[in-house]
Amino acid sequence: MINLNFEYRIYPELLQEQTLLEWLFVCKKVYNYCLGERKDWMKSRKSWVDRCSLNREYIIPADTKYPDYYHQKRQLTEAKKTNPELKAVQSQVLQEVVGKVDKAFRAFHQRGIGYPRFRKKIRSMVFPQFKTCPIVGDKIKLPKIGSVKIILHRPIPEGFVVKQVQVVQKASGWYAICTIQSEGDIPNPIPDLSYSSLGIDLGFEKIIHTSKNESICRPRFLLDLQGQLKSLQRKLKNKEKSSANWLKVSRKIALLHEKIHRKRKQYHYELSHHLCNQAKMIFIEDISPKAWGKGLLRKHSLDFAFGAFMEILAHVAKKRDVYLLKVNKDYTSQTCPNCGTLTGKKPLNERVHHCSECGFTCDRDYASSLVIEQRGLIAVGQMVLQSVEDNGIGAVEKSTARATQRSRKAK
Repeated sequence: MINLNFEYRIYPELLQEQTLLEWLFVCKKVYNYCLGERKDWMKSRKSWVDRCSLNREYIIPADTKYPDYYHQKRQLTEAKKTNPELKAVQSQVLQEVVGKVDKAFRAFHQRGIGYPRFRKKIRSMVFPQFKTCPIVGDKIKLPKIGSVKIILHRPIPEGFVVKQVQVVQKASGWYAICTIQSEGDIPNPIPDLSYSSLGIDLGFEKIIHTSKNESICRPRFLLDLQGQLKSLQRKLKNKEKSSANWLKVSRKIALLHEKIHRKRKQYHYELSHHLCNQAKMIFIEDISPKAWGKGLLRKHSLDFAFGAFMEILAHVAKKRDVYLLKVNKDYTSQTCPNCGTLTGKKPLNERVHHCSECGFTCDRDYASSLVIEQRGLIAVGQMVLQSVEDNGIGAVEKSTARATQRSRKAK
């Protein structure tokens, strides 16, 4: 199956918007109730046997079963009989909220971190099922909401059907994220001897340096607008909370954050397509975005969002049939791309690579990108058919040198 998400702007009428806001409020209450029920059950199993808590004690009978997804769905059906507020919301929307709680707990148990928390606000709801295509002309028909005006800036491709619609409230308005599905599957790209290759080194001063000696400086999405953001936050601090002026400034801050997010996402897609235009095989160092977000340059790292960029690059590469491989990042700046010798650790202010064994000298980031490309070529088993003089280099170093010569010749 091929699944794609298309995001469209929608313009609900005044009564429709009021209904959507009421539904979001009910979804928040259902989410927090289901979450609290699970937390109370777990806390009741953590009480001491020989003492009681000074504040309160969770007393739940020992034979009470864990409130899992199916149990809470049955409770939801019973609650609708006595609660007209729940009955007003489309049934599958509330079931998706219960599923969201279950998904949060399953993710917590798998990772061991990220304990689910109560929500102050929920900004989206999901309509998971449609019998027919809900989009007709310039309208989208939502259950119990009616026809809502939609801006179809791109049509639904032929052969795809709309499986579900997620309605999202953002600072700039309402959006519908349509999940469309088609039969078949996209095969994963396969490396080939005839493919051109590209190594990518990531950094902070130059966000990307490729094995074709192209460097791209780091964009400043948040830092360029940081002064404007601080000014708005200062104004917000002096306003009375929940007042009309406080809400106006809050909306301006939200719009500014949304603008930053859109600029960053657009840049990631443009950069990914630019890299995929240059080669059919891309090798990138396997970094830890979470670790980079905790260092001295954490603000610059989070501003560019390395993790989001690598996800978008993988999506674009698969879509364009480009083979993408993450390689080991260790010692890429300490290895000579010409002879494979370890040159030792370099301080950050040393931006030139110089090998004392073979005398090879070049930019430090460029040398790292060449090493990344060589490691990728070796990993996929691609041996270059060019002859290299036998100067005592080992088998791995020889294949590395061959890959280096091929990458230089391709330039």
